[in-house]
Amino acid sequence: MAEPSIVFLMYHELEQPGRALCHPEPGYVRYVLRVADFQAQMLFLQNQGWRGASVSEALRFPEHKTVAVTFDDGSETDLTCAAPVLRQLGFGATFYITAGRLGQNGYLSQSQLRELSALGFEIGCHSMTHAYLTDLDQNGLQREIRDAKLQLEQIIGKSVQHFSCPGGRFSQRVANVAREAGYRSVATSRIQANSKSTDPFALGRIAVMRATSLHEFEELCSGRGLWQSRMRLQLLESGRNLLGNSTYDRLRNALLRERPPE
Repeated sequence: MAEPSIVFLMYHELEQPGRALCHPEPGYVRYVLRVADFQAQMLFLQNQGWRGASVSEALRFPEHKTVAVTFDDGSETDLTCAAPVLRQLGFGATFYITAGRLGQNGYLSQSQLRELSALGFEIGCHSMTHAYLTDLDQNGLQREIRDAKLQLEQIIGKSVQHFSCPGGRFSQRVANVAREAGYRSVATSRIQANSKSTDPFALGRIAVMRATSLHEFEELCSGRGLWQSRMRLQLLESGRNLLGNSTYDRLRNALLRERPPE
């Protein structure tokens, strides 16, 4: 019998009518869901008997049908759009915050972050500046992983126990620094469901994209067909490793600009 597993969903900024997005680049926008689409996905989960949980809750692997709901970056829509939907349904979630972006246009302020934490949502860390961690030396990793944790903890007055890697750039060095800094887990962009035997310092997460249909969303939450997405990601990672992060990003954005908007 296969070991029970839980899918960790990865969200980013939500699109609210009349509000400009934090970044206009096509490579970013494809990760931005409309608020109505996010709400429809959460309602679908509830109607199908699923529960949304924080990373800490999910790592206890409850018997009830569960998905972990996570958000990266720290957009102000975490508080203004996502939190009301989640609270209405009684779902938990973990919001991974880029500490150095607090107070910048479109991102949470420190007071908003405290409000989000006070609502009962778990606050995680998404680095200090959203740097690609695999490009950094040891001092850079300490700043992005350890120092960012300390800054967030000073703001919310609570322990920050979970870290997610910007852009999915992950290595054993990253895991080691996070463990030494006192985190309990590191989330990557590996396309896999997580089980009790999964290394908590190399958790998989599945990105929910702007173009993800409800049928595709159901498949993701159930862990079906992940091998196809995993193969596509492996091809992309091979190209990224060959070209390097900067060249890969420039080429990807150029190609995405040629596509018609969705």
